[in-house]
Amino acid sequence: MLYLASDHAGFKLKEYLIHELAKRSIPFEDFGAYTDDETDDFTSYAKRVSKAVLKRKGEMGILICGTGIGMSIAANRYNGIRAAVVWEQEAARRAREEDDANIACLPARLITNQMAWEVVSTFLSTTFTHLERYKRRIKQTDEY
Repeated sequence: MLYLASDHAGFKLKEYLIHELAKRSIPFEDFGAYTDDETDDFTSYAKRVSKAVLKRKGEMGILICGTGIGMSIAANRYNGIRAAVVWEQEAARRAREEDDANIACLPARLITNQMAWEVVSTFLSTTFTHLERYKRRIKQTDEY
């Protein structure tokens, strides 16, 4: 299962991605925002997706805000979450292969819908390489 959420800045991009996921029969759950309300706070959405990802091993999330940075900071407060800001395919691929990222944070104000779909597609189709140096670094980070 893929869990998605956005604040107001990422609302339109999230709706586009939901359409693309549904078109391809990729299972997902939408955790909001459900309207384009500029008074919302990204933190509550990051919390919902992070908790859902942590509940089931191997699940992934997509968080979207204006730059992706706020969502990433909020999500990374949860032990076991590795949220990466990804804006192009190479960043998404490396986040999965090298850092075993389980949440992709997209910058809605900085990328097009098409690029966002390519980033999400790459993120979802890439697996962690399990190289010893990457596992060691993740373990060290988890011990902070």
